[in-house]
Amino acid sequence: MRRPHLPQAVMNHHKLDSIDIRILSELQANGRITNVELSRRAKITAPPCLRRMRALEKAGYIKGYHADLESKSLGFEVTGFVFVGLSSQSEADLKHFEEQVRSWPTVRECHMLSGEVDFILKCVAKDLSSFQSFITETLTAAKNVASVKTALVIHPSKMEPGVPLDAK
Repeated sequence: MRRPHLPQAVMNHHKLDSIDIRILSELQANGRITNVELSRRAKITAPPCLRRMRALEKAGYIKGYHADLESKSLGFEVTGFVFVGLSSQSEADLKHFEEQVRSWPTVRECHMLSGEVDFILKCVAKDLSSFQSFITETLTAAKNVASVKTALVIHPSKMEPGVPLDAK
């Protein structure tokens, strides 16, 4: 389940306390935890725990839940980062590029950057040949793309989603 991005003002309506932080920390570590177990770990009873969790979702602190899949087991042998420079950084051109990126399944993450490049893309592909095809036939052929540099992942050393919460 994906929640739409909510503006910061919506998130600020809900003041987080130590119980909220514990709930968020536990859910970040295990999104499939039962409400009974979550309430035990948060040190509150189940009904208020569920109400708090729903309030945290509504306030936008919880964007969604997903399974963390093993890409190589599913046949995606290549992970790469792609640094993209655009010819124009006008608002319309930036939005157009972001819209295109959303339609490319190979791209799993896209971040607009400041500095020497405009975007970094995290991509996965079945093999090197399909990654190269994506780069040469799709990405470099896209309107407004001026430069592309790639870096292939040898192996991940740390993959920790979310944010570092200090749950006490």
